[in-house]
Amino acid sequence: MSLALSPSAGGTAPGPDPHSLFRLMRNPAELMTPERLASIQPSRISASRALMSRAIRDRWSITRTSFDIDERGHGTAGYRIDIGGWRFSFPVFSFEPSDQGRSGRIIGRSWDMMGALVEGDISPADVERTRVELPKLYEGRATPGTLIWCRSNRSQRLFDHALQSLVAGRQPDVAQLGQICYLMRNTGLDGNGTFGTKSFLAFEKDHPLRWSLSAQMLCAYMMRAFAQDLLHHLARMASPQAVTLAPELARYLGVGNGSALGLMLFVNNHPRLIDRWLWVREEAIARAKCLIPGPDAAEVATLLRLLDKAILFRRQDRVVYEAITPSGVVHADLLIIREQTERLLTRLRRGEAVAEHPIADLCASLDGSIHPDAMETLHSLLIELVPEVADALVETLVIDEELTGRPEMPVGRLREIIHSQYAWAFGLDLKSDTALRYVWYKSVTAEEPRRGPRDEVGDAVNLGLDLPRLIVRLDADLAAQDPKQSTARFLLAHPTHRAIVTRVQALAGLPYHSPHADIMCEGFVPAHITRLLNVGIHGIDKTRDFLNRNLRGVLFHGAPTPAELAAGADETWFYPAEPLS
Repeated sequence: MSLALSPSAGGTAPGPDPHSLFRLMRNPAELMTPERLASIQPSRISASRALMSRAIRDRWSITRTSFDIDERGHGTAGYRIDIGGWRFSFPVFSFEPSDQGRSGRIIGRSWDMMGALVEGDISPADVERTRVELPKLYEGRATPGTLIWCRSNRSQRLFDHALQSLVAGRQPDVAQLGQICYLMRNTGLDGNGTFGTKSFLAFEKDHPLRWSLSAQMLCAYMMRAFAQDLLHHLARMASPQAVTLAPELARYLGVGNGSALGLMLFVNNHPRLIDRWLWVREEAIARAKCLIPGPDAAEVATLLRLLDKAILFRRQDRVVYEAITPSGVVHADLLIIREQTERLLTRLRRGEAVAEHPIADLCASLDGSIHPDAMETLHSLLIELVPEVADALVETLVIDEELTGRPEMPVGRLREIIHSQYAWAFGLDLKSDTALRYVWYKSVTAEEPRRGPRDEVGDAVNLGLDLPRLIVRLDADLAAQDPKQSTARFLLAHPTHRAIVTRVQALAGLPYHSPHADIMCEGFVPAHITRLLNVGIHGIDKTRDFLNRNLRGVLFHGAPTPAELAAGADETWFYPAEPLS
């Protein structure tokens, strides 16, 4: 495991020494199990929350420049986004909801909204070209300077309820809002060269959306802004007496998101991003654990206030969960954490003797005795105690994901890396029928990844990274070689190992790049990895599970509106309390 802690994260003030931080960062054997990865909660490091932190700090300006939409919801709108010296355009194409071809999948051909994030002021000609090209998806081509193509559908039940309420001059029912929490749900965010969009590698060094997933998250935020603007517009067209959403309701409603098995392949294909994000999160947590509270114990008092927000959020959660841990369980354990935190606060303010690092000691006393979701909630709240550190760490999430091998490496050294970083693979059952149950493939009809029985689908179409078996087979062939022989000579005789050798060499020293799992076995739960991406990395709240593989949840739940961003907003917007009826 590398000791390369982020040099920029500590600012100019003296901080903990690298070895103290390193000792507080979790071992991959603990963190990289699918079950633990699934427990990671949204934090200031998550892409959507990181975007809001920057937008609040820099007071981003989002202006609606046009809104030509009829009473059926059909038409065009436009937005301008100013971020420092950079300007972006967000043209929107709105459609009347239709059941014909309506789907949240890539195969859908009917969406309620489509949009694009484009650098600079978009010309009328490019708006028209985008209108024509965007619905084509794979056959379409984005205009120059386009970063993201996106699309979304209304939550028809909640949107209609909210619209009818506003037209009647009253606010929507909070109980109904709390069951869904969004007016529209994202059904696609495509960028990084897809459909001719600008590759992230081409982003300038001072580009405000250069760090991973920020452009996609800005599009998701704009979906939310448009959904509320559309709601108000349709209400006013239906009745001059229509009211607008109360500010607390506008904040409470986020944008929905649905994800399925494709995120498993994303994790396989982006190991550097996964490692860097997990490393950044672990480092931020470790730095918070190393804080030395002063006589007023301000940091612990802040933690207590944040715990109160999380406790209320879980207590008020109306979502019904199936396989995912219910909020009631997490709520009960958060109360235990609060009790221990309050006890620590009292001891510190009384001047009683405590451990050298009392916050780290608090975490150690709780770990293993409470549900992992509650523990990871505590970890996420700790990051809020070091906001400048966290924001600086986010700036390091600019990843070159090219994997390059080292042909000169001796075979003996390659085996050392394998047995150091992939010891977990040698302890798995890789040969039984249950271990070989599934393969991963792309559905011809849905155009999305699927997992199916090996005896029905066959190995020829397998897209999944069978990491543990590739490692074990590679090691078996390496064991028969002279340890001093170069990797290049080994690959001349064993070319089928080229891809896995390159991966092992390129990721050497990175501790958190791959889940410790056999994704082919019967016991593997794909939703665990989907949760890592959705909840931990994207920052989605209230994720609901379907069939242990699909997840739905809400982004920007409680986030400030565009008007509030410009006026100055509270950085602790997350875990919103349910608005009063």
